[in-house]
Amino acid sequence: MRLKTNKSISDNFYHRLLIDASKVKLPYLYFLPDVSKNNEISMVPIITSAYSATWKIGKYLNDLLRPFVNKILQPTTFRDEPDFIQRLHQYVHIDKRLRSTTLFCTVQISNYYALDLHQHMIDTVGCFLQDNLSSNKLEQLTTQTIKNLLHIYLYYNIFYYKNLIYKAAKGSPTTMALSETLSTVYLFVWESRITKELRLKMNYLEDQIFFTWNNSNEKELCRFLQTLQDKDSPIQFQQRIASTVRFLNVHIDNLKGELSTRIYHQSMMGKYSLPYVVGHSKQAHSDRFQSALIRAVCCSSSLDDFHLELVTLELTCLTNGYSLQFVETQVEHFFGYFHAHEMRYSKDPTMYDRFRKNWFSYMTMQYQLTAKLHQFNDKGQLIQINYHCEQGPRCEFNEQFHRLWSHYFHQHPTLSKEKTKVLLITKQQYSLNTLLAEEKPANLIQ
Repeated sequence: MRLKTNKSISDNFYHRLLIDASKVKLPYLYFLPDVSKNNEISMVPIITSAYSATWKIGKYLNDLLRPFVNKILQPTTFRDEPDFIQRLHQYVHIDKRLRSTTLFCTVQISNYYALDLHQHMIDTVGCFLQDNLSSNKLEQLTTQTIKNLLHIYLYYNIFYYKNLIYKAAKGSPTTMALSETLSTVYLFVWESRITKELRLKMNYLEDQIFFTWNNSNEKELCRFLQTLQDKDSPIQFQQRIASTVRFLNVHIDNLKGELSTRIYHQSMMGKYSLPYVVGHSKQAHSDRFQSALIRAVCCSSSLDDFHLELVTLELTCLTNGYSLQFVETQVEHFFGYFHAHEMRYSKDPTMYDRFRKNWFSYMTMQYQLTAKLHQFNDKGQLIQINYHCEQGPRCEFNEQFHRLWSHYFHQHPTLSKEKTKVLLITKQQYSLNTLLAEEKPANLIQ
């Protein structure tokens, strides 16, 4: 109300963020098991966030900040494993910077979603905006107004656990996209200070950082990182410096100046298991299988490692109940995309290098399409339509839907193909995943 009174925000904007108290759900804390490590099971805390008292503010701030943050951080942020390998490939084969003595350094942030006290986080975001904005405004909001809205969002995030109500002193629910945006900005500012002092370039994805070290004085880097740990810094991390490291899901080797990479699996359980999915599980696992095949070819520098990963992926689907026909269809589609069916059993490394290069080009195209999709979403021009599909010609239905949409709306001022992107998402009405993923009964604020 004070922001409205001070005219920091307009009446229309105020009513956009206003919530209906009768529909607010009190967030609750629950735990999920993490079995990603060998011989160890830990419990991960999760706080629900949908329809909480601050979810509208959080969603608006993320929609406002994320596109701007992504634009600033894009040069130093990996999209995924194939993007990481492409950049590493350029470092080695284009820039010719890999030496026999080059070391790889990885940094894993332990407290990524609870990096610092709320006020320090707000001040850091404010400094980031001041340093990167040409004016004092991001769209219609001033930097100070954004900080004030962040104050409301962070300080009024409450949740209940075992009939008691709590408030977090650090961080916010991991289920809110804004939490990752704030952590990303905070880490970027922290890393900027380090890169200036060490005169190196860091790249990262979420809570993992990667950089190379060509200085022969390895102890200097170790001392510097240890100093960061010893100082009164809120950021907690573990680092590894060696010629052989693991980053994301990739095993990386410097073999006397020759780069070797392959897929790394954290545990045997994770190696042969499929994730829980909500919606159309068969379609989701089909998409995941194709993505895993693309990741395998991009991350495997040797043909033998790629074939080994291919067998692992086939066994994963078979042991989780999918038919041999399903697996064969997916694999044939993968090799047939570039008309390279002979590559499935080939031992020719030259042919494999060409095949791999084609998939790198494919991923570059996908990144461009994803960027366009984000632009549609940022402008409010993305429409997502869910429909039930147990069986039948799904692809044919989607093609016919888009054809009819273009026919009837081709001259529409806002719904034409050029102005709006429509995503069709299939769901299964009955599945075990749907049952397991049902939301806990709401606790409404009285």
